[in-house]
Amino acid sequence: MPAARASVARLPQAGRPAARGDRGHAAGSVGGTLTYRLHLLHKLSDQESHRRYPQEAGLSLSDGRCLAAIGSFEPLSVMDLALRANLTKGQASRAAQSLVDQGFVHKTDSPSDGRGVSLSLTPRGRKVWHKTMALIERRNEEIFGCLGAQEQRQLGALLDRLIAHVQRKATDDEGQGA
Repeated sequence: MPAARASVARLPQAGRPAARGDRGHAAGSVGGTLTYRLHLLHKLSDQESHRRYPQEAGLSLSDGRCLAAIGSFEPLSVMDLALRANLTKGQASRAAQSLVDQGFVHKTDSPSDGRGVSLSLTPRGRKVWHKTMALIERRNEEIFGCLGAQEQRQLGALLDRLIAHVQRKATDDEGQGA
């Protein structure tokens, strides 16, 4: 973990013009692309979240994200959990089992799918879910607090638009066998 922090710490700060030879976002470099900047923001955010989730919620980041999704959208199947938590089915299955083992999630046979399960919070899980959601709110404020309320709404709307566009494109590509 310290090596990852060091490599990110050497990255140029956003909004600072890149000097020659700097790994910043000079014209034509990868640093100026939206995908690079989104990945960098994700990486920086995840590093801090990996540290904070165990301290403040008593959960790993993966378990915390899954608990947040289950509590927000319950009941969920493992596949629905994977979609809601942006994980693979295998990752979601392991996290769900970890949450069951910790007593935070109740797993029952799915009434609609004989092979599937339904995931919902236990009373103990609901208490941890509240702590997790408070942490998520704090993290969002820490990350986006530099933006005004109007800027946050605008960024949210733009991100929703980009997500919908990419999801449509992925669906169209799947339909065309690409």
